[in-house]
Amino acid sequence: MKRKLLIFCLVAIISIPFWMWVAWLITPNKKMVVAIIDKTESVREGRQHLSLTWVLNNEKYSKTHKKLYDVSNDYYGFYPTKKSEFKIKGLERFSSSQLEQLSNDCDVAYYADTYGIYNKDWAEQNNLPERGAGMIYGGMSQQDIDFLKKVKSKKKLVISEYNILESPTTAEIRKQFENLYGFKWSGWTCRYFDSFDPSENKDLPSWVVNNYKVRNAGKWPFTKSGLAFVSSLGEVVILEDLVHLDNPLPFISLSKGEQTNFHLKDNVKFPFWFDIVVPDAAINRVVANFNIGFNQKGLDELNKHNIPTNIPAIISHEGNDYQFYYFSGSFSSTNTLSASSSHYKWISAFKYFLYNEDDTLESISFFWTFYQPLMVTIFENYYKKIGTYRGK
Repeated sequence: MKRKLLIFCLVAIISIPFWMWVAWLITPNKKMVVAIIDKTESVREGRQHLSLTWVLNNEKYSKTHKKLYDVSNDYYGFYPTKKSEFKIKGLERFSSSQLEQLSNDCDVAYYADTYGIYNKDWAEQNNLPERGAGMIYGGMSQQDIDFLKKVKSKKKLVISEYNILESPTTAEIRKQFENLYGFKWSGWTCRYFDSFDPSENKDLPSWVVNNYKVRNAGKWPFTKSGLAFVSSLGEVVILEDLVHLDNPLPFISLSKGEQTNFHLKDNVKFPFWFDIVVPDAAINRVVANFNIGFNQKGLDELNKHNIPTNIPAIISHEGNDYQFYYFSGSFSSTNTLSASSSHYKWISAFKYFLYNEDDTLESISFFWTFYQPLMVTIFENYYKKIGTYRGK
């Protein structure tokens, strides 16, 4: 009897993935057309917007009544192809009437990344002869702005995230975007590094070190962990652990009300690049902030360089006129799972087996504890709204 019970339990456990897949398969599709813009996608797997597509497919949002989203094809921007080749299929090729049609057809516009692709990086990635240091493709364009104006006028949801405001987006285009959605980029970006010792940390960009040395008599006196603040003019400000910071690792913090609204936990680590924006409080509300352990010496250093000490992580506008979210970090590139793993219902119940949160630099915990529940809530609420428009 015990043997049969043991065999039954083993079979039941082994069959769990199958039933999760069946449950996902029989879940009805929900048509919601999302125009995804990603100008920084250098691999076919869609790394820069994988998190977004993963959530859409796991929740069974579909681009048509039958077809789900393909991370490799369903976006506008830079398309890597076979044999180190590429195609550019951005909104820049659209006429005004085509942009109007796209704004009619889509329910959501999601700007995942517009940093772009550069000749040097593309050559290194694909073992090609270098064609120079210039950009192949990137930056927000006038067509992007025209499209966003049309989407906003139709009261549809727009979500955008780092990096769309900085170079190579021009100052004029950035200003149009800021005026359109009621906030400004401070001109500063920031990132956590677990070591500022160039001999130990190979992920520390050489340009960060070199830019600091240029303005500081060739000196680089930092070895601890900390934060690097970088301005649009190339200025670098370093805040070190135990010198300027009581805790150097940035966390995203929300009020109790916002935690409830979005079904999120408080103080989720985010050790990646983010920009510092200043919202217009009359237009947008701050949903979440970066919680950073500045001590008085750190605050003095920020004030010295006119760097804001209050740093929003998410701002939003959720009125009857339009809906908008801005994520100050690159949120949609934090998922390291395969796209096919989205085809299992209730997989989030097993999320704690999928990452080691003690690893400071891992990103998958951010996906599971923050981005995934955030996007599920945003899309769920919005789908209910557009469902009423469609008579559902």
